Amino acid sequence: MPKLRSNDTWLSRVVPFGLAGRVKPHHFLEMAALLWENKTELPYAWSILRKGVCDGCSLGPYGLRDNVMDGIHLCTTRLKLLKLNTMGALRLSVMSDVERLRQLDQERLRSLGRLPFPLVRRKGERGFSRASWEAGVSVVAEAIHKTSPQRMGFLATPRDLTNEVYYIFQKLARTLGTNNVDLCSPFCHAASVYGLKATLGVDAPTCSLSDFIGTDLLVIFGSDLPNNQPVTTKYMRYAKKKGTRIVVVDPMREYGLERYRVPSVVSSAVFDTKLTDDFFQVRVGGDIAFINGVLKALIATDRMDHEFIGRHTRGFPELKTALEDQAWEMLEERSGLSRQEMERLAKLYASARSAVFVYSMGLTQHESGVENVKAIVNLALSRGMLGREKCGIMAIRGHSGVQGGGECGSEPERFPGGFEVNEENARRFSNLWRHPVPAAPGLKVYQMIEAAHRGEMDFLYSIGGNLLETMRDRRFVEEALAQVSVRVHQDIVLNSSMLIDAEEAVVLLPGQTRYEQKGGGTTTSTERRIRFTPEIPGHQIGESRPEWEIPCLIARRAMPNGNLLFPYGDTQSIRAEMSRVMPMYQGVEKLTKQGDWLQWGGAYLFKGGQCPNMPEGRALFSVLVPPAPEAEPEKLSR
Repeated sequence: MPKLRSNDTWLSRVVPFGLAGRVKPHHFLEMAALLWENKTELPYAWSILRKGVCDGCSLGPYGLRDNVMDGIHLCTTRLKLLKLNTMGALRLSVMSDVERLRQLDQERLRSLGRLPFPLVRRKGERGFSRASWEAGVSVVAEAIHKTSPQRMGFLATPRDLTNEVYYIFQKLARTLGTNNVDLCSPFCHAASVYGLKATLGVDAPTCSLSDFIGTDLLVIFGSDLPNNQPVTTKYMRYAKKKGTRIVVVDPMREYGLERYRVPSVVSSAVFDTKLTDDFFQVRVGGDIAFINGVLKALIATDRMDHEFIGRHTRGFPELKTALEDQAWEMLEERSGLSRQEMERLAKLYASARSAVFVYSMGLTQHESGVENVKAIVNLALSRGMLGREKCGIMAIRGHSGVQGGGECGSEPERFPGGFEVNEENARRFSNLWRHPVPAAPGLKVYQMIEAAHRGEMDFLYSIGGNLLETMRDRRFVEEALAQVSVRVHQDIVLNSSMLIDAEEAVVLLPGQTRYEQKGGGTTTSTERRIRFTPEIPGHQIGESRPEWEIPCLIARRAMPNGNLLFPYGDTQSIRAEMSRVMPMYQGVEKLTKQGDWLQWGGAYLFKGGQCPNMPEGRALFSVLVPPAPEAEPEKLSR
């Protein structure tokens, strides 16, 4: 039997498509089918793939390359979205009967084509009627005039929009007098926002994706990276070649994390690649207990970084005392793993000179999600794995716009640039924009829906997104949306929420994709990297307009000083303002051509261990009590 490398097994090397083709055995066929789906617009599709910043997930590489590794990469996640950017317009006749449209599922509605014109449907009408932009915007402006700010809501999708759109959208909401502005799916990583902000002072990943490659230890919590962010598997393959040990902590044995076929590497695509070295199968909800056990073992063997802890942190004595009081038997019961397994990871961690901790929604979408994030911070701080190369905490977010959307202010509790909504910062933005803005935090998305259900929401403006698909109680959401007087849906395609009746009117405003908008735009990846994606001309759909321009039209019609507040003629002028009011985005106005980027905060945050946004510049250890299991110890398998 031949000698094997660490990332291969003999069987996987001789059996085509990996172990009996269990997972993703036909990458090339799937890619070919997706490209064939775009056959009528292949030149335009190729331009998007070659020039545009990826809209598939939060990693956001540009073109067919990125800043993490050499070579070409392409994943099916991106290809599956390509049709949305190349399809033609829907036939206006299909909009004449809403009841027939309601019989179609979400995928079928999208496949009807792009929205080409403004459309209006008033209460009692069978279908939508075409309207001019002037008429459509007038309906919206009239609704704004009749509505108090407290009864308005603004929702933006976390996918596909550019930073410029998020910035303009939240500015419209706030200058109209409300902080009721949020992303349509804030549930994904809200725990990251609160957990990282409370302990480190910054609610963003502390390192770069390139730190995966060459770190001694890569620990992955609650993440199905192969299916949600497939490009990361290539990063992990490169990391393995550099000697990185990959550890997975999860209730679910994800086969794709154990072995994966990287499509842009022929040998891997055919014979697959071993990724995970060590797997720790915690019970559902057992992450805090497991991490506390690892910390307890590190303390017992005196493998903490005492110098880093003493100079750069607060709260360690309290944590140490609390861990001494947590019995191993309790930690075993609540984690679902033995003391020996916790000590095994502690030993691996103690021998590592560098480590990167990765987590995603498997860790955050829990009742204890904030505490889960704080536990990972404890783990990183315990051995000083912050503020230096190949070390840090990487929250892998889901959609392509979610990081930039939050940073640009499309959240009810934060102004652009991460400024907390309070009296002081409201004065700051009132002065910068020369118009008063509210100082009290607004409603989150689920609070807006609850208010609508109580009959307390008269105007709801959403850009993209479909709450019927993203919120749990579909009937409740449908009842809530039906009670709103006027709903405005700005989007590129139809979705089922547009078909719900309103008390007065539903207005559809057709937007352009990020690739069509004149002058290009920027997006921010999960690693804080702001990339410029250029305009890719040649695909105008009807009378669709750039997504950032539509809120400007509404503001100019609805507000006496709208022309002064929203004077923008292109995205460059928006970026110039963003640079002035958002210190973290200074320099964004210099991004003007394909390939331009900047990474706010640099390649890694907290250089020298300093956390400038925290009291005394020190990170905070958190005392955490593992939640008790609600049922029998639960582990998942496929």
